[in-house]
Amino acid sequence: MGYEDNKMFNALRGSTRLMFFDIPNKRRIDIFLDDFDMCHRIELRDRLAIDPKTLSLADLLATKLQVVKTNEKDIKDMVALLLDHDVATSDEPEKVNGMRIAKLCGEDWGIYKTFTSVLAKILVVLEQLELTPDERKLVRDRVERISKMIEDEHKSMKWKMRARVGEKSVWYKLPDDLAE
Repeated sequence: MGYEDNKMFNALRGSTRLMFFDIPNKRRIDIFLDDFDMCHRIELRDRLAIDPKTLSLADLLATKLQVVKTNEKDIKDMVALLLDHDVATSDEPEKVNGMRIAKLCGEDWGIYKTFTSVLAKILVVLEQLELTPDERKLVRDRVERISKMIEDEHKSMKWKMRARVGEKSVWYKLPDDLAE
C-alpha cells in the first residue's frame, strides 16, 4: 500500500509497537501489539476478539481518554463516538461499555485522573461545537453516565495508595511524539 516502515522505531519497539508512513499523503499508521501504551498502558490482549474488525468502542474511547494533552481532534473524535453510540454496562454491539472504562479507572489512579479530566474537558468543549441542543444533551448525558460509573466503581488498594500521593508525582508519561 506504499507505506514505509520507520526502521529505527520499529527496531527499538517492534515487540510492542510498529510505525509506518505514507509519505506522499502525510499519513502515519501506529500498530500496537497486545497493549496500547502511550500516556497510560491499557491491556488489550484479552479484548481483541470482542469485535472482529476493530477495537471495542469502549477500548477505542479509552485510547482517546488516556491522552493527557488532549487536542481538539481528540475531543471531536470522542464526541462523535458518544453521539453515535449509547453507553452500556457490558460489551454489547454498537455500544460503549462504560463499565470497561470504570474498571480501568478503579484499578489505576493515574488512569482515573486522566480519564476524568478529559471527560470534564469534553463537557466544556462540547458547548463550542456545532451541534444541535439535542445532540449536545445526548453527548452530555453519555459523558455523565460514564463519569458516574467511574465514581461508583470500587477502587483498588493500589488506587487508594496512589491517590494519597495525588498530583505531587506525575501519573502519566508523554509518548515520544508529544514529549517536549
